[in-house]
Amino acid sequence: MNVVVVGGAGFIGSHLVDRLLAESHHVDVIDDLTTGTLGNLAEARAAGGVLKIHHLDAASPEAASLIGMRRPDVVFHLAAFPRRATSIQEQGVSFTRSLAVIEAARQYRVGRIVVALPATSLYGHPAANSLPVKESDPVPLGVRGVLARAVLDVLSEYREAEGLEFAALSLASVYGPRQAPGSGVIAAFHDALVSGKQPEFHGDGRQTRDFVYVDDVVDALVRAADRSSGLLINIGSGQQTAVRDLWNQMSGGAFNSPIEVPGRRNELQRFSVSSVRARIHLGWSPWTDLAAGLARLRSGG
Repeated sequence: MNVVVVGGAGFIGSHLVDRLLAESHHVDVIDDLTTGTLGNLAEARAAGGVLKIHHLDAASPEAASLIGMRRPDVVFHLAAFPRRATSIQEQGVSFTRSLAVIEAARQYRVGRIVVALPATSLYGHPAANSLPVKESDPVPLGVRGVLARAVLDVLSEYREAEGLEFAALSLASVYGPRQAPGSGVIAAFHDALVSGKQPEFHGDGRQTRDFVYVDDVVDALVRAADRSSGLLINIGSGQQTAVRDLWNQMSGGAFNSPIEVPGRRNELQRFSVSSVRARIHLGWSPWTDLAAGLARLRSGG
């Protein structure tokens, strides 16, 4: 199978590339390296197999031309909404990039596009009694959520009007090796433990998140390459873990007390996603519980 991975030098993307090469697929990576690094692909480059890395902006004509030349069976778009894109201008650039990738997939009749979307932005502030939240009619949170919902709507329109098959995976809080400290709470806590710094809690640390290990997410992405069509599918554990409890679990309670900083504007207080649809349509369930995932992170994966 010929595959293009947009954002393949990033945290999740590089793990996906490892998996695809291990399964003998031909892989082209498109990445502008603003958040991803070639170091993330060191194992993939050393492993052999057909891997080509293209230092390109996914919104550029050159990236579209590459997709046209390769005519891949699947495009994985993992650079839709980088966590570090915070301003409305950066979010707009991310949205434009997604439109360019989708249009290239349509123009060159790609077999399928698999897009990763941020679950915490896509579902807004779900009521406590609706958790774990299901995929029905997401109500977005902030500009990032509005644009993520717009990407989903564009994909649905292209499928209806142009026959472009897609799967949109709504990812909970992904963690694991290669994640930058500023890209997730587990990565930040791990960095604090390794460096001897005090971690920060935004607010009192009682807010909950749904943590899912990167290898489990990669398995869902691979399954979405040839299963399900036209659906939004949650990928998460379905379990809530408070940030304060997470720190206690990671530190063993024998470390410097965290620093409490003001909570973020419009902070989610409680969150988890239902993976029932993933079980039905992808045959997927998470197999790495939090304790096992943290142990693998400590050991380097």
